[in-house]
Amino acid sequence: MTQANPKQSRREQILQALALMLEEDSGKRITTAALARQVGVSEAALYRHFPSKARMFEGLIEFIESTLFERIALILQDNDTAHARVHHILSLLLGFAEKNPGLCRLLNGDALTGETARLRVRMAQLFERLETQLKQVLREAEPREGLRPAITVTAAANLLLASAEGRIGQYVRSDYRKRPTEHWEEQWRLLSRDLLLSSQERIAV
Repeated sequence: MTQANPKQSRREQILQALALMLEEDSGKRITTAALARQVGVSEAALYRHFPSKARMFEGLIEFIESTLFERIALILQDNDTAHARVHHILSLLLGFAEKNPGLCRLLNGDALTGETARLRVRMAQLFERLETQLKQVLREAEPREGLRPAITVTAAANLLLASAEGRIGQYVRSDYRKRPTEHWEEQWRLLSRDLLLSSQERIAV
């Protein structure tokens, strides 16, 4: 998320502060009292903008969703091949995670432990939506390009997303030292080598 500035609304400042606390207080459960101190307002002022801490977390999840899927729409518009689309979608996810370390604790569920179950459901739905998008791209490769994954579309999409999720998890576990994009291009070349094959290539395999 961008740094706070005077033109930001109080709501945006609260979400910015929450994202920063997720990054700096890794492993700690964030309280509204601590968040209010970070923002420089009273707890009552927080609740004038968000009815609960859960709604604050949902505000961050909504930011993640809108940012990722708005950019994915542009990726689909600007790239014709399935190979390029998948590469850019996964690179987007990893790059977004790297630039927003605090939000990675939401992406991997770490910060949601002990919070309301609906937040974990909401985050799971975000990843399901990403996987569905990858499946759609892979399915469209056959009628558009005559290419098909070497394994089932479902298995291929799951493998690709699991690889990205694993890198995000490593980022959090290493206290943000092991960057999600580190070695990614090399790994992508290996992952993508047999990702999409023509009918002749599948017979050879």
